[in-house]
Amino acid sequence: MKKNFITGIITGICSAIFLMSILGAAYFYMDEKISNANDNGVVQENESDVNAKDNRQDAEEDSMEQITMKLNYLKLLVDSYFLEPVDPKGFADGIYKGFISSLEDPYSTYYTAEEYKAVREGTSGVYYGIGAYVNQNIKTGIISIVRPFENGPAHEAGLLLGDIIYKIEDEEVTGHDLTDVVSRMKGAEGTTVKIAIIRENQAEPIEVTVERRKVEVPTIETKMLDNDIGYILITEFDEVTVAQFDKAISDLEAAGMKGLIIDVRDNPGGLLDAVVKMLDRILPPGLLVYTKDKYGRRQEKDATNPDKLTAPLAVLINENSASASEIFAGAIQDYKAGTVIGMTSFGKGIVQQLIPLSDGTAVKLTISKYYTPKGRDINGTGIEPDIEIDLSDEMKRAITVPIEKDEQLQKAIEVIMEEITR
Repeated sequence: MKKNFITGIITGICSAIFLMSILGAAYFYMDEKISNANDNGVVQENESDVNAKDNRQDAEEDSMEQITMKLNYLKLLVDSYFLEPVDPKGFADGIYKGFISSLEDPYSTYYTAEEYKAVREGTSGVYYGIGAYVNQNIKTGIISIVRPFENGPAHEAGLLLGDIIYKIEDEEVTGHDLTDVVSRMKGAEGTTVKIAIIRENQAEPIEVTVERRKVEVPTIETKMLDNDIGYILITEFDEVTVAQFDKAISDLEAAGMKGLIIDVRDNPGGLLDAVVKMLDRILPPGLLVYTKDKYGRRQEKDATNPDKLTAPLAVLINENSASASEIFAGAIQDYKAGTVIGMTSFGKGIVQQLIPLSDGTAVKLTISKYYTPKGRDINGTGIEPDIEIDLSDEMKRAITVPIEKDEQLQKAIEVIMEEITR
């Protein structure tokens, strides 16, 4: 026993010496290279360094073991040379975010515990923030306001539809994850957030300070138009939207609705389950949408409710109608259950899954493509309307578009009236 104990001690000491030798060699090697840096702080490479780098580029991709070793070495460099103190939590979050961002998928992201909490609040339909819908151009990374809530904090602060969000608290946000940017605009009730926006025809960015207030997201707006034509605006597909949608249709039917217009213009999408349940309320039993993952596995979502909408139907879409909005319009179009009117939609035909982790963080990954009932892949192309018609530039920038000046809505009313009187 004593002999084994002594042997263990000797082995441990040798291992420690060996490890310290490696780290020391790495330390002094890097110290020498840094000391040989030129006046601009650029490390000079000799010919053997360049040849070694070329050989590494030809080698196979790093294994996880090699990645871990390199991270340990990078931490040694940071601990040895970096001027400022490092927050260990921020250091770790940066590694996790970088890992997911290396997928080069704008829809996949890592959420810290605080960010994940904000995401959950966003789908519940109630939060504290500025009161505006925002969207992101995936090609440019530009984030812009697509709908400030009327009489909400953003509206009162003077933010307009089409304003580009340039900075939040003096930090540029173009190209940042949209969910992260939205979470930064949220916060405790009564606090403020400074936002710099770029507005068309303005030479310089405009800075505004917006007070955060409790915002109950108006995911459904409904009214009866002239000639007993019902109108339902869906601003987002959240958990609360399904019940609101059911009530809106029931109320309109009870009021004598003869035709229905459903407006998903500027609707960025939302929950797949929500849009499926809403389609089940108005379409006959059958396939509504299906997805395929990387293995070719297919998952189908069907309508099972025997009831369906019998009144003439029109659906309004535009270039900002995305994801769940396109599932909605695509199913209506494939079943010829209504007329799709407006402009070609955004073209986001991929599905993300939010995966909670045990430490309160989460990761969102693109896991599949979705297809309309007829098998259309609209990712990157969008839903083409049955009748194409655009709004005037003036009306595109208006927070509230009067019914009589809404060319797309007026076309939908015309189509519905033809159906009613046929």
